[in-house]
Amino acid sequence: MSYQTITIDKRNKGVTWITIDNPPVNAIGEELMHELESAVDELTEDTSVRVVVLTSNHEKIFLAGADLKGMIQHSTNDEVENVIARQSARMQACFHRLATMPKPVIAAINGHALGGGCELAMACDFRFMGKGRIGLTELSLGLIPGAGGTQRMTRLLGRGKAMELILTAKQLEAREAEEAGLINHAALPDELEADTTAFAEKLAEGAVHGMGLAKHAINAAEGSIEEGFEVEATAFADTFLTEEPSIGLAAFFQKDKARFLN
Repeated sequence: MSYQTITIDKRNKGVTWITIDNPPVNAIGEELMHELESAVDELTEDTSVRVVVLTSNHEKIFLAGADLKGMIQHSTNDEVENVIARQSARMQACFHRLATMPKPVIAAINGHALGGGCELAMACDFRFMGKGRIGLTELSLGLIPGAGGTQRMTRLLGRGKAMELILTAKQLEAREAEEAGLINHAALPDELEADTTAFAEKLAEGAVHGMGLAKHAINAAEGSIEEGFEVEATAFADTFLTEEPSIGLAAFFQKDKARFLN
């Protein structure tokens, strides 16, 4: 299959790299989500693929968020709550395909992973990071994470740390993210690919079928994430029933700080 927003590169020992290339800013859109899902299907069925690495072709951005302009422009529509909840559920489902893929998946974060980028990275099994910042920054816009972030960060870091990082919309450098447990390894920017490759090839030399089974069992130990997704999607849509997203997004596009307190 040919792709327009990603490229697939099969390398040594069954390590396969998916590179997101969706100019101008690697924003999440339907075409990108469809192609990521198709790639997961293709690489799952390909027995020569043992480990998957997800990275970006953008110089500064791993993955940007959803179309915020579109959401705010449609916020006066009577059906906006349902539309936004469906969009949230769509992103959750796409990212969850990586989380449930029966092969190890590594995010090689080579740029900013804020909002949706952080949510995609957390859906991967391992996170290696070179440059940029990472975090769930939606509340700085008057929103909440809507692509699985509230559920994954809580499972990954625990309730207390997730509450701190989400409510403060904190952006972490690679070393800070490693210390917090949000990423597995902070690499020097020019060594990210080599470090990721070494780790991916080490995994690829192991019992990857067993790793897939262990991954399935580990996911089951955390309880039903699908129920949490449903709550998150509804809450994400409910934010648009207030004026906060209008204030936050207007400030964002004007490159100003949002002022929610009159």
